[in-house]
Amino acid sequence: GSFTMDFPYDLNALFPERISVLDSNLSAGRKAHGRPDPLPQVTTVIDELGKASSKAQQLPAPITSAAKLQANRHHLYLLKDGEQNGGRGVIVGFLKVGYKKLFLLDQRGAHLETEPLCVLAFYVTETLQRHGYGSELFDFMLKHKQVEPAQMAYDRPSPKFLSFLEKRYDLRNSVPQVNNFVVFAGFFQSRSGTPPSPLT
Repeated sequence: GSFTMDFPYDLNALFPERISVLDSNLSAGRKAHGRPDPLPQVTTVIDELGKASSKAQQLPAPITSAAKLQANRHHLYLLKDGEQNGGRGVIVGFLKVGYKKLFLLDQRGAHLETEPLCVLAFYVTETLQRHGYGSELFDFMLKHKQVEPAQMAYDRPSPKFLSFLEKRYDLRNSVPQVNNFVVFAGFFQSRSGTPPSPLT
């Protein structure tokens, strides 16, 4: 069944921007004087999104929740369409990233200890997929973090997400890892800072 993000409150008041960036403070907007604290509502929105995305990926438990966001140095990007739902807005999807210490194998099988920016969760509401929302969300994050898609590691990307990365960013040669993270060939080239030596 399709899951729409219908919340009984005005998302445009909670999230003033089209794309909100939330960190462990969970605050997207400025707290208005005389208005109720938006935190409980923001918490509900994040928790419900987490449930919807774990359902979509058939995960046993949500990996995204307000409590988890408060406990980690992650960034959550929330994309809304402010016109929908009678002008109260709907949440279209979210993207969660964070730095993680990872042991990765390069193409030669050498171990590297790295701490790349990782995509930890990526979800666009089923009914709104293929409208360019995923690209908008992803491009926004790349600009905000000043990072290239090939420099990132991806935690358990779904087949859908992998085909998105290939179509949109030409990421196709993933280097096999023993953990659940996926990295692409470009990850190891960009790190050394020196271009690969030409074959003579």
